[in-house]
Amino acid sequence: MKKLSFLLILLTVAVISQAQIATNIYWVKFTDKANSPYSIDNPEEFLSTRALERRANLGIEIDEYDLPVNPQYLQAVADCGAQILNPSKWLNGVSVYTSSQSVINAINALEFVETVRNCPNYPEAQRDKEIWLANELKATGKAVVSRDIYGGAHDQVYQLRVNELHDMGYNGEGVVIAVLDGGFTGTPDQSCFDNMRDEGRLLGIRDFVYGSESVYSQSTHGTSCLSTMGAYDPNNMVGTAYRASYYLFHTEDGNGENIVEEYNWVSGAELADSLGVDVCSTSLGYIDFDMPQWDHHFEDFDGHTAPMSIGAEIAASRGMVCMNSAGNEYAGNCTLGIPADAEHIVTVGAVNSAGVRADFSSTGPTYDGRIKPDVMAMGEDTYVASGYGSWWPYYNGSGTSFSCPVLAGAVACLRQAFPTASVQQICDALRAAGNYANNPDNYYGYGIPDFVEAYNILLALSVDETALGEDEMFSVFPNPSKGKVTVALKEGADKANMTVYDNIGRIIVNTLCVNELEAVLNSLSSGVYTVKADSENGCQTVKVVILK
Repeated sequence: MKKLSFLLILLTVAVISQAQIATNIYWVKFTDKANSPYSIDNPEEFLSTRALERRANLGIEIDEYDLPVNPQYLQAVADCGAQILNPSKWLNGVSVYTSSQSVINAINALEFVETVRNCPNYPEAQRDKEIWLANELKATGKAVVSRDIYGGAHDQVYQLRVNELHDMGYNGEGVVIAVLDGGFTGTPDQSCFDNMRDEGRLLGIRDFVYGSESVYSQSTHGTSCLSTMGAYDPNNMVGTAYRASYYLFHTEDGNGENIVEEYNWVSGAELADSLGVDVCSTSLGYIDFDMPQWDHHFEDFDGHTAPMSIGAEIAASRGMVCMNSAGNEYAGNCTLGIPADAEHIVTVGAVNSAGVRADFSSTGPTYDGRIKPDVMAMGEDTYVASGYGSWWPYYNGSGTSFSCPVLAGAVACLRQAFPTASVQQICDALRAAGNYANNPDNYYGYGIPDFVEAYNILLALSVDETALGEDEMFSVFPNPSKGKVTVALKEGADKANMTVYDNIGRIIVNTLCVNELEAVLNSLSSGVYTVKADSENGCQTVKVVILK
């Protein structure tokens, strides 16, 4: 009964009138999860079977973050007179609505309440968001249909070599993607999603902004983003993960720029986790708000301060690959939008079809000096579905909002191929396969990933790094490596001739000494290298990924 009740709470939304203004929304932070009726020993009460299977495949343990917010705390807040909006178990709090100061005073007086944060809204700052969205959704050129099955999406698919993964049978089938966005107007009427609907691969929707029963309003932005992955309209448009399954979550409020939207997103990511989602694609970013006291300053961009960045880090630790747009704030010293600063997600910048960085694409570094964006994909003149039906089905638009899902769909194909690869391994493989991997910077990150190369890297890693098989002479681990590597030789292989090659086949070192081999590997810059061992008993090659 407890499990059933939780799922009803999870999937049932309160109807919140759009007339309610965000001035009356508050974030209530709790002190603990003490005396919870839930236990990490019984995760089936709050995580789906698919979520538990994903954790098992990736070796991720259930911990306190997974425990829902104490329902007694939620009831006590409701008893004070507030309307419960979206609880967050990862941030251990809840967003509420009330227009009464006495209600807020009563909530503040509860012994398990740590803080109450007002999230008011004023329309002036909204203009920047409207300009940002309008620029992304504005056609930048006449939509041209290509000669092959991918139609107008040909360039954005081929640039990543995802078409070759499709030819290998990796098209996202069996992988679940959550799209968290600002609205999906027109999705039900778009013919490029007919295949998805007919096959039951549109798994569900959820509105975290108004609590309505639909996400198909407010903006076509989510529809366009979804199309870069899930479209299947042969010879007109085929996306990068056209056989994946999808959840659509509305977390962004187009009527204002309010920090509560970050909390909405975290609640959405939590639901995605509990449903067993594999990949989260988010084309949102936050810097300035209607109320300046909530603005994010440079020191906030450390990957561990902003609510949405904290949530993104926890989401990645649960085994979901989180993809996020870098932002459209042009070049400068950290022009990213939260949560693009998060360390263990993939932040995606934008290039054109020739691989040249779009001038609007945001840049790093983060406050703690990390390179961002991580990788790039086509976000200038990207081919997308319009959300306006058959009279204007497709167009070319520009923004990192589009480069992110293009790449997220490609990642879903990798997840299909390697269901037990860790989030870190997938992220590292993307960086190592980028065309800037040997010289990453804060304009291009590690560059445009070659997904065939990323596939080969993950294929090499799919064998136990430390266990030497019968036909193996050596192994190199950890691989990928961000620091010191170790070379393990099978007994009797110490006379093997060891050669290290760079990614274009040039010899870096040739040695019989394992200590020299390790020293050379540890001195290399970021990149993909090949180590070959030759002996009278045979030969063996290993791809080694160095990320510094």
